[in-house]
Amino acid sequence: MNASVIIKSQRDDFPGIDADWHYLDTAATAQKPKAVLDAIARAYGPDYATVHRGVYARSANMTMAYEAARKRVAKFLNASSDSEIIFTSGATDSINLVAESWCCENIGAGDRIMLSQLEHHSNIVPWQLAAQYMGAQIDVAPLTEDGQVDLDWIEANITEKHKLVALAHVSNVLGSLLDAKRAEKIAHGVGAKLLLDGCQAAPRVKVDVQELGCDFYVFSGHKLYGPTGIGVLWAPYAILDSMPPWKGGGSMIDRVSFEGTSFAPPPGKFEAGTPHIAGVMGLDAAIQYVQDIGIENISAHENKMLADARDALRNINSVKLFGPENSMGILSFAIGDVHPHDVATILDEGGVAIRAGHHCAQPLMEYLDVPATARASFGIYSDESDIEALVKGVERVRKIFG
Repeated sequence: MNASVIIKSQRDDFPGIDADWHYLDTAATAQKPKAVLDAIARAYGPDYATVHRGVYARSANMTMAYEAARKRVAKFLNASSDSEIIFTSGATDSINLVAESWCCENIGAGDRIMLSQLEHHSNIVPWQLAAQYMGAQIDVAPLTEDGQVDLDWIEANITEKHKLVALAHVSNVLGSLLDAKRAEKIAHGVGAKLLLDGCQAAPRVKVDVQELGCDFYVFSGHKLYGPTGIGVLWAPYAILDSMPPWKGGGSMIDRVSFEGTSFAPPPGKFEAGTPHIAGVMGLDAAIQYVQDIGIENISAHENKMLADARDALRNINSVKLFGPENSMGILSFAIGDVHPHDVATILDEGGVAIRAGHHCAQPLMEYLDVPATARASFGIYSDESDIEALVKGVERVRKIFG
C-alpha cells in the first residue's frame, strides 16, 4: 500500500492545521494529533494526581500510567530496560545532564570532545561549558560536499584523548542522516563514548539503541508529535548508575539526613522534584500514535514529499538547495540574494509557514557562507497541496524581488 495514502488520511487528526494553512515547520515543532491533546486533557482533568507519592487510588493509577509510559519509550528505543529511560524537559536538558554529570567524572584537563560542523547549538554549548570547566578541548569535524558529517575526517583525526563524540543523528538544517553505526565504531575504537542527538531522527527513522551501539541517545517530545517540556535521555544502566546526581530534591533520594544523603538508583536519581506528569502522558500517546501508523510509513511519506519538493524547487531559477538528495524530511533553500526572513514573510502571506534564520546552527551558516536559510520541513500531515503552495510562494518571491 502506498505510504502517502496511509499518511494523508491522518491530516484530519490535527486540529492545529486549517484546510487553507500549509504547515512546513515540523522540524521546529510538530503539530499535535487529537490523541495527544486528549491524553493531556485527561492527565490534567479526571486522571490528575501526583505520582510516586500518594497511596490513594488515583495517585496509584497515575503512577502506573506514568511508569507504563516509561516502558513504552524503552520499547520505542529498544532499550534493555525501562530503568534506562530518564525523563527530562527536552533534548537540551538531556544533553546538559550528560555534560554536567558524566563529563565531570570522565573528562579532565587535556582531554578532547569531538563535534561536527552541523550541530544544533544544544549539542555545542553544553560541551563548550563542560570543556571550559574541565580544561578540555573541542574538535569540529567538517562536512562532505553534500552536507554529511565527514566520518573519514573524524576517523583520521580522532585519538585516545577524545573521551566523547557528540553528533546529530539527523541534521535539523540539512536533513542529512548520520551513518551512526560507523560513528559508533570510530568512537569506540579509541575508547570514546558516543552521544546521538535524535531530535530530528526519532520522528523519522526507526531508532534501535542496541543496534546503533551508542552510549547516550536524546530526543524531545514536541518534535515527535508530543507536548513541549518533555524529553528523554537513554543510556545503558551501567553508565547511568556510575553517574553522579545532577539536580537535588525530592524523589531522587533514598534517605536524607543532615549528616548525608543516599540516592535512588536510576532512573529516579536523575528525576528530582515533581515531574511533568501530563507531558509524559502526552509523550506516551504520541509514541503510540506514531507506532500505530508505522515509523517506516511516516519516513516513506516524508521522503516522497521531500523528493517532490526538491524536484519542483530545483527547476526554478535562482533557487539554491542545501543538503543531500536523500535528506530526511527537511529542505533548506535560498532564493538568490533575498533574505530568508523576507522569503518566509511573503510565503506566510500565502498561508505557508516555514522557518527562516540560522536554525540554532550559526556555525553551520558560517560554514555554508550564508547569513541564514529558508527551511521547509514535512510531517505526517503534509500533502501535495503544501508543496504546490510552497512553489507558488517561491514564484511570488521571485516576482516581487525581480
